[in-house]
Amino acid sequence: MSQSAYIKFVPGSAVEALSLAEVKDRLSRYKEQTALTGQQLDWNYVEAAFPYTVETKPGEEDRWFYLKGTTPQYNYILFGIGSEANGDASVSHVQVVLPDAATHGDKSKANELCKYMAKQLKAELKMFNGRTIYYNPRK
Repeated sequence: MSQSAYIKFVPGSAVEALSLAEVKDRLSRYKEQTALTGQQLDWNYVEAAFPYTVETKPGEEDRWFYLKGTTPQYNYILFGIGSEANGDASVSHVQVVLPDAATHGDKSKANELCKYMAKQLKAELKMFNGRTIYYNPRK
């Protein structure tokens, strides 16, 4: 059974919503940062930190995309965008899905990517296990 995590853009978040292109930009920024870390360590860290290629299905480019693993330890992670009604307001979110074919490595990497994005965007993160991490300023 597939599992989902949600990065929700609640009041106090850095943005109100993200497009799929912006999610891809955030992932490429993560990849750039890990490459710089690897340069400092004199090690090709980017291959270990982001062992995926970004893929899309024809006709679904505006709804979702997936990361395809480049090694046997990693298979797939799906990313999509959406919104949900929260009282009178609508809350936008990024949904991260681990399909049935996902490995433990995929789940670990998806957790890492979700935490990175939620922290950067000051968003609320509902993890795969149902727990919530609040990176947004709450009063």
